[in-house]
Amino acid sequence: MTRLLTDLTHRATRRPALTYREVGATRAPDTLPEDYQHLRHSTVVGHGRTAFERAGAAVTTWRMHRASGALVDADAELAEPGVRLTVALGAGRLRLGVPCSVIWTAYEEDRIGFAYGTLSGHPECGEESFVVTLGADGTVRFTVTAFSRPATWYTRLAGPLVPRLQHAYARHLGRTLRRLVKA
Repeated sequence: MTRLLTDLTHRATRRPALTYREVGATRAPDTLPEDYQHLRHSTVVGHGRTAFERAGAAVTTWRMHRASGALVDADAELAEPGVRLTVALGAGRLRLGVPCSVIWTAYEEDRIGFAYGTLSGHPECGEESFVVTLGADGTVRFTVTAFSRPATWYTRLAGPLVPRLQHAYARHLGRTLRRLVKA
């Protein structure tokens, strides 16, 4: 009986696992893994050190995601490796919450951001990074890099629609971040 209770307790507290092997691959965006759809989107969101710091803070505190209309439930207020979060998009019965885990972070002089990877229960399998960079000329650029493939019947059924929606969401995040930097 004790063993049964221990097994049940362990199962109840077990955290979902990552659903892909290429963990951290978005650190090198020019060499994303094969056999996945790739997403690369970059846009200018401001100029100067102040804009860079604002953008970096908005990205790493979930503010950008929340301001874009997503609901974020995270283990921590700041992106750090191992932080678990659920990002939910949509409304009412059409709201879809997807579990992720922060894989890596960058808090550098001219680069701030993070990547999260998909956990069991996510409709896709892969990783996505959100990075703000400060160029030598003062240009602040936001870049989304991702690799993913369907993990459920409904994302497989959606076919080429999913990558289009992902790209549209990346563009929306860029516009949202630009607005937050200006505010």
